[in-house]
Amino acid sequence: MNDVRKVVLAYSGGLDTSIILKWLQDRYGCEVVTFTADLGQGEELEPARRKAEALGAAEIFVEDVREEFARDFVFPMFRANTLYEGEYLLGTSIARPLIAKCLVDVAARTGADAIAHGATGKGNDQVRFELGAYALAPDIRIIAPWREWDLHSRERLLTYAAEHDIPVERKSDNASPYSMDANLLHISFEGNELEVPATEPDEAMWRWTRSPEAAPDTPRYLELTYRHGDVVAIDGEALTPAAVIERLNAIGGEHGVGRVDIVENRYVGMKSRGCYETPGGTIMLRAHRAIESITLDREAAHLKDELMPRYAHIIYNGYWWSPERRMLQALVDESQRHVNGTVRLKLYKGNVLVVGRCSDSDDLFDPAIATFEDDRGAYDQKDAEGFIRLNALRLRIAARRGRGFGGS
Repeated sequence: MNDVRKVVLAYSGGLDTSIILKWLQDRYGCEVVTFTADLGQGEELEPARRKAEALGAAEIFVEDVREEFARDFVFPMFRANTLYEGEYLLGTSIARPLIAKCLVDVAARTGADAIAHGATGKGNDQVRFELGAYALAPDIRIIAPWREWDLHSRERLLTYAAEHDIPVERKSDNASPYSMDANLLHISFEGNELEVPATEPDEAMWRWTRSPEAAPDTPRYLELTYRHGDVVAIDGEALTPAAVIERLNAIGGEHGVGRVDIVENRYVGMKSRGCYETPGGTIMLRAHRAIESITLDREAAHLKDELMPRYAHIIYNGYWWSPERRMLQALVDESQRHVNGTVRLKLYKGNVLVVGRCSDSDDLFDPAIATFEDDRGAYDQKDAEGFIRLNALRLRIAARRGRGFGGS
């Protein structure tokens, strides 16, 4: 282990990463640099700094990356209308490539030999952190303690903490019993009774959203302004990407928007049940599809829909920094050049309803053609006969050969 002199640890300040900090010092005899990212998780991060100091961290980095997260990761993902397995808005998945980038950057700045993380050997995050790190620094050394040590139970972790004077925060009576991950985009819950898929989550579990039953009886209207596929203003007020998400989280949460309870297929092969609150993301997804409906060409829109599941898999599985994601991103971003305009929404009891959309210069909706009234020659309905007969040609040939649905 003597070839490792300094390690950059992704550090949250919790029990696991605090134990890892001490374990790295003992196991590798190395200096440990901690990195803590402010991704908008809503927690005070100074306690993590103080705890790292008390545990003898050689250097401590606590960095606010909320705007970078929103601008360079969340917004590009939403341009693709990304959903994993039809429901998951990828709140945890999209944060991991940014953390990997930060770990590699801090390692370069401090002259570290390796990076380390606290992801277990059963989950997706180990894959995401490490694929990201290798893509950005192909020769980086990665230490994953959960794949090396024998501290595979909470009892062993607590014993190790006691033996090495690592403070253990006792849970208060109102502390969450779930494994949680939060950032600007979402908060997730796993474990406890959620490990039984048939069990309904306890209402007290949810943190960001009201239940639809408790949401206001009066709907909330809001208007989102889009430029090149990104939200740039809410109700006419210009906002930064991070501020957009924060504002929509607050509004959506108040109206019960954004809860999902899903069983997903992890990249490592197992199924996992998780509950997620993504109020702002839920609103953005609905509104983005609405503005695209009047600004995107039909085949461009359909091609995006066909590619989206592949794009979602790429992010979920940890390949954000891959050439295929960059290729798809270039296609998606090109499609957004004319996705400009406004969308009016109504939020009510957990629902996000599109009630209007307009685009002054990029609107492809032509009421003169689409009308049920007299279109004054804008569309010649006689043209439809030849169009239909040409498209029916292969069906008619098959039917004549007895290979249609009427044949044997």
